[in-house]
Amino acid sequence: MKYISTRGLAPLAGFEEVLLTGLAPDGGLYVPRSWPKLTADDIAALRTRPYAEVAARIIAQFTGDAFNAAQLLEIARAVYGRFDHADVAPLIKAGAEDWILELFHGPTLAFKDFAMQFLGRLFDAVLERRGERLTIIAATSGDTGAAAIDALKACAHVDIVVLHPEGRVTDVQRRMMTCVDAANVQNIAVAGSFDDCQASVKELFADHGFVSKVRLGGVNSINWARIAAQTVYYFTAAVAISEAGEGVSFVVPTGNFGDVFSGYVAKKMGLNIDRLVVATNANDILHRAMTSGEYAPADVEPTISPSMDIQVASNFERLLFEVVGRDADVLRAKMSNFKRDGAMRLSAGEREAISADFLSYATSEDETMRELRRHFEATGALIDPHTAVARTAAQALRGAGVLSGKVVSLSTAHPAKFPDAVTQAAGTAPELPPALRDLFDRPESMTKIANDTDAIKQAILAGVKRKD
Repeated sequence: MKYISTRGLAPLAGFEEVLLTGLAPDGGLYVPRSWPKLTADDIAALRTRPYAEVAARIIAQFTGDAFNAAQLLEIARAVYGRFDHADVAPLIKAGAEDWILELFHGPTLAFKDFAMQFLGRLFDAVLERRGERLTIIAATSGDTGAAAIDALKACAHVDIVVLHPEGRVTDVQRRMMTCVDAANVQNIAVAGSFDDCQASVKELFADHGFVSKVRLGGVNSINWARIAAQTVYYFTAAVAISEAGEGVSFVVPTGNFGDVFSGYVAKKMGLNIDRLVVATNANDILHRAMTSGEYAPADVEPTISPSMDIQVASNFERLLFEVVGRDADVLRAKMSNFKRDGAMRLSAGEREAISADFLSYATSEDETMRELRRHFEATGALIDPHTAVARTAAQALRGAGVLSGKVVSLSTAHPAKFPDAVTQAAGTAPELPPALRDLFDRPESMTKIANDTDAIKQAILAGVKRKD
């Protein structure tokens, strides 16, 4: 298995290099040189297998000879054995042909645990055999940071630096990052938006001297290994409800396009997926791009679904690469023009190609609140605002006649991570799981920094120096 960059100017890379570097040296994103394929029989055989076994089989399609089957199965069993549900990613019936896929049973109560916990094990294994140490940096809109810290805090060969937008994550999300007492963890609160944090991460990776000095790597959704690990639950969900192999649609609340792109990868591998629905909140750049062709960032609007408060969706570049026929010259020109102009116009042909696989819907704050309340009154169960965005989109598109058949909405976070919005809408407060009940009694540790990449760089250098 070899990987190429969407920008076309980086040499071929193996899985280990893709894992450790995250971003390609030409500024592009890594994708497989060719898509691995599974037959219908291969996919059907997954139906009765435990989640860890399915994960090992699917992820093996992307690791080449970097890990053998036994190593991947051992990692998968250790990782998903930490989840608090026997099915790991259980499906909950929500209608005659509707299901909710619960992806919040990991240690930090969000779907990011599925990939991040796996990455932590892969990082430590690769770095140990190489005799190297890595500084991992991540920008987070709320959930990635906590998942990365939990996955990497015990890694012997990794330091982890997390940037979060100050005041723009919930108290629970923040504390799940800043209350972790580990010598290899550095939390930085940036006076800006998630997009500002993400932009700083990209600028740091573009500084090759800095990258070399601290041995910088990334775990944001631009890291291909995360995309690979997230494809697994599309397979487990589809085979569980599609005994005849008919197509299943997935509705995905997404801001950075990584989770829904994982579904696209599963489809490329042979899974019979009908439609992938991009469900956004008021920060609707992806919805606007897919409906009008205008990919133009606006100011980030804070919402009750803050993990989606993003206006530059990094993984969209991977889809554009496919849409332009994997022509790196065309893609590189598009991204260069986007950087220059601050906007991008999709052609009619490009929009048509995207619409073959994707639908989109933008959910208002009022709609999200109504769905939080409606779901609780109808079922007695609480959902989080991101799940409410997905369920609103699923019902609206089904009602409009453009979404039909079996539909799975992804529930990407536990409602207790967003207590204020859930309590306001449903009139009852969600409880944290027992292991986190003392979260607000734990001491916090973080550094507050202006929205300035140089200042962030100096803080990271100081942190790395203290560990030397």
